Amino acid sequence: MTAGTGDQWRGWRAAAQDALYAPGGFYRRAEGPAGHFRTSVHASPLFAGAVARLLCRVDEALGRPATLDFVDMAAGRGELTGAVLAALPADVAARTRAYAVDIAGRPAGLDHRIEWLAQPPPQGTTGLLFANEWLDNVPVEVAEVDAAGVARLVLVRQDGSEQLGEPVDGAQARWLRRWWPLPGQEGLRAEIGLPRDEAWAAAVATLGRGLAVAVDYAHTADARPPFGTLTGFREGRETTPVPDGSCDITAHVALDACALPGGRVLPQREALRTLGVTGARPPLTLASTDPAAYVRALANAGEAAELTATGGLGDFGWLVQPVGVEDPF
Repeated sequence: MTAGTGDQWRGWRAAAQDALYAPGGFYRRAEGPAGHFRTSVHASPLFAGAVARLLCRVDEALGRPATLDFVDMAAGRGELTGAVLAALPADVAARTRAYAVDIAGRPAGLDHRIEWLAQPPPQGTTGLLFANEWLDNVPVEVAEVDAAGVARLVLVRQDGSEQLGEPVDGAQARWLRRWWPLPGQEGLRAEIGLPRDEAWAAAVATLGRGLAVAVDYAHTADARPPFGTLTGFREGRETTPVPDGSCDITAHVALDACALPGGRVLPQREALRTLGVTGARPPLTLASTDPAAYVRALANAGEAAELTATGGLGDFGWLVQPVGVEDPF
């Protein structure tokens, strides 16, 4: 954490940036994200298997290039990157160049085939760029409507207390009008997603040909939450967002605003089912002919059901952005 900021009133973007990413911040901790919340990656190896199948589809769409790139944005401790490599067919794995992108240091014992980077690789990669729960941790400003019906920036101190600041103006006001218009009712809130749009565009720009996918808590223009979604997570539990480095600070993503021309948003359940994660229970006859296989298939069905569940992980959005190839879904 940055010294001397405890009593300062700052916008949520600057406060969250320090709380998450400054020295001593939440994402600098040794335990990594898995120590505090459970993503699809941690829920089941079926998720990594589906991403591996998607990478194979991208490989085919690219004409099976000599080098196939897999870029894992916000890689945590490299769990997804390593699991995808392990799930690939041998011939595809042999051509795959894997990059794990995260601000934390390289974890001990990580597969030597994985290159660890603090930023996406230079422009011109060919393959799949996959960002699982990255954009929700790109800090944004929060706006709230005051008693006069004016949208103002929300200021926060390190202890989490808030007050209203200046009216939203400039590019941020234009973003609100286009993507999250706030009626003049006091107390209504929105997260201004412009930094996420810019971060996504910059990540996609590193891809020469292939597919970029962002997977996240999301909402679209037809169903914006009236009071925003800013929240915190600590040790597996949702908590009040306090920008002191003690908890994750996250907000759902307006994925429709992030989408570049040709991109589209679909729910995780649809994306995973297209990639073979169905949640279908095995036939009972298998229990008598091969009990061990039945138990394994039943466990897989349970994990697939969690990944595709309505009201849970299945509601995540997938922003699918083809670059120079056909949409593989």
